[in-house]
Amino acid sequence: MRQFFKWFLSVVLVVTGLVSNAQTGSISSKKTLRVLLIGNSFSQNASTFLPQIAKDDGNNIVFGHAELPGCPLQRHWQLAELNSAEPENPKGKPYEGDKSLRMLLSDSEWDVITMQQYSMLSGNLNTYKPYAQQLYALIRQYQPKARILLHQTWAYRSDSKSFGEVDNGKLAQTEKEMYEKSRAAYHLMARELNLNIIPTGDAFWLIGSNPKTSFKKDESFDPLKAVYPALPHEQNSLHAGYSWSNGKLNFDSHHANDAGKYLGGLVWYAVLFNKPVTQMKFKPQSVSDEFAAQLKAAATAAVKGGKQ
Repeated sequence: MRQFFKWFLSVVLVVTGLVSNAQTGSISSKKTLRVLLIGNSFSQNASTFLPQIAKDDGNNIVFGHAELPGCPLQRHWQLAELNSAEPENPKGKPYEGDKSLRMLLSDSEWDVITMQQYSMLSGNLNTYKPYAQQLYALIRQYQPKARILLHQTWAYRSDSKSFGEVDNGKLAQTEKEMYEKSRAAYHLMARELNLNIIPTGDAFWLIGSNPKTSFKKDESFDPLKAVYPALPHEQNSLHAGYSWSNGKLNFDSHHANDAGKYLGGLVWYAVLFNKPVTQMKFKPQSVSDEFAAQLKAAATAAVKGGKQ
């Protein structure tokens, strides 16, 4: 009789909880996360598919954009200083809606604010200081409750014609060196500012360094002799690579393609919502089911090992 009573009480509590939750909407309600991106084209790349991934899991993302092409931390800070010194100068209001960073920070209450270094400078620790600290202080001034994250950008594709800076006047010689130097710089800044990292760069490297999933250059393709619409075999590339535009062959070893953007979105979602991504149904049509599964595994592994 006592066991039956315990069982009956547990059922009552569960049903009561379900009814209560249904009345408050907590079961079916969608969580909306407001995210301000302080960055450049790499933050745009990494967040491209984030709204679809969130929607697939019943959540919603609202973005604010403090992003400029190729913009390093130094320039973001200098633009903020210009706006402080000359509030009416339009040059200090370069972001969406002709706004300054201070305006974006004060206009809304942000749940998450991210910042990152320009990829070409990501491996040179000297380029982070003191601008990361200054931007952090500015963010905290206007958004004391926001979760601030560093977005660890990725290294360029292995066949890139050049790689990012690792010291003043010195460039990395390989994808591996660029990854290692930039990772070290991001993690040092994260420790100094007591921040967590969105480890997109780690996820890219997990794919690129694994012989089973890595991109391999098509040695049979000669870009100097290529005739439209010929393109190389670029299986497993996370970067844009080769494309034709107006009869001209273009090569982009820096920015992400759909697979890279998807990988970035998975990493971001796992960090922002603290949820697994292995069962996510959404994927870009251009990404195969097999590769999507490998990208989910890489994102999961990167996030598990990427926190400070």
